[in-house]
Amino acid sequence: MRFADVVIPTGWAAETLVPAEFAATDGGTAPPTWAQQVLWRSLVRFGSNHRFLNLRRTVAVSARAGVDVDRAVRAVSALVGRHSALRTRLRVLGDEPHQETAAAGVLPILLRVGDGDGADAARDTANRLGDVAFDHTAEWPLRIALVTVDDRVRQVVVVFSHTTVDAYAAELVLRDLRLLLLRGGLPTPPGPQSVDVARLQHGPDRRRSQRSVGHWLREFRRLPQTPLTPTGPGLDPPLRRGVLVSSAVDTAARLIAARQRVSVSAVLAAAYQVMAVRGSGRELSGLFPMAHNRFRAEYANAVANLGQIGFCVIDLTGRPDFSEVLSRVWAASLGGLRHAYYEPAELRRAFEAEGVDFERAFLPHHYFNDVRLPVGGEATVPETTPAGLRAATERSSFSWTAGLHQASWHLLAHVVDEPDGVGITLTADTRHLAVDTIEPFLRGMEELLVTAAFADVPWPWSPATGTT
Repeated sequence: MRFADVVIPTGWAAETLVPAEFAATDGGTAPPTWAQQVLWRSLVRFGSNHRFLNLRRTVAVSARAGVDVDRAVRAVSALVGRHSALRTRLRVLGDEPHQETAAAGVLPILLRVGDGDGADAARDTANRLGDVAFDHTAEWPLRIALVTVDDRVRQVVVVFSHTTVDAYAAELVLRDLRLLLLRGGLPTPPGPQSVDVARLQHGPDRRRSQRSVGHWLREFRRLPQTPLTPTGPGLDPPLRRGVLVSSAVDTAARLIAARQRVSVSAVLAAAYQVMAVRGSGRELSGLFPMAHNRFRAEYANAVANLGQIGFCVIDLTGRPDFSEVLSRVWAASLGGLRHAYYEPAELRRAFEAEGVDFERAFLPHHYFNDVRLPVGGEATVPETTPAGLRAATERSSFSWTAGLHQASWHLLAHVVDEPDGVGITLTADTRHLAVDTIEPFLRGMEELLVTAAFADVPWPWSPATGTT
């Protein structure tokens, strides 16, 4: 079944679909946000890393709620009408992309039948929908499926395009969806949407962009300009990704953060950075943390992609112990995150004006993205013993996930919530790092944190094998 004004992803044509019609009072066009500019440029140059970028989420619905398909469709319709970001597409006007928000339309919803609580069918559906690239110019920036058991909706699967929302915005949308499923309406107005953010960025926020660009230039000048040269041909695809899921890392990082009075994210970033540079002989290295850019009160509930990359230099002169490294990473990363709000084109022009090859300038350094949800858990200090913490490492698991064809760094780390702790995905470019260093890197990071949770760890911070 096909609906008017709807682009149905390939493979849906033979599926059971129901229409969610939406209507609102707002519509029109706006320039792309700064985050959208980065993603669009990447799509044009390299194609889609959709398996990596599509945000896959599931919402469980209690059987006692008695939500049938019609009620769930009405909730989805209200959700899309409420948030203009969910009905905003990127379209090319002239040579440049623009956001185009529809005031009305139809979102196709896929129906699936599951067993039990529907969780298995939801996971399968989320992977299926998330593995298909979005048509950003024609398709709505989200896909939704309803999993029913005994004619009741038990799971709602939502796959977001990262062009329109980030992980924080996705959770705001899912919060509203839960309330709409249960109550049928929301009395409070939504937060700023993607087009609202764009208008601020292309207007009064330009001054802040200029300050951020100045910070990047000052920091970059501190680094030795030594290019990263390949050590071999690499694999195909060249970027390989390993995942460590560890409750020990989660517990140790919280213990260290409480003792040092820093964030858990800073602890994880410090452990990652020292493992990355251990044995390299470098005293100065670059760290690129991803910022959610929701420090400003008006952006706290924004439904948009506000994520941008920060930049800071980590100084490891004097062979500091891990506590001192953590202090330095904490201070440097705060500076980097405060200056992660900028116009990408302006940043590029500033570097190119100094003769810097912007496409390769950051390759030798390290990217870190902590996308765990801010649920207040970092304030809780776990109770454990050194023996208990070390025993937890025996339950850690390592696995491989899909590789990538391109990135702007040779080493990338992503941290996510997992039911059994945290998951750390390490992506390494095999043209510069051997694939068999990935698991030892992650295991060494875990060992470092477990040791540092109860003792001072002197340079070189861990007996485990690192990488450079």
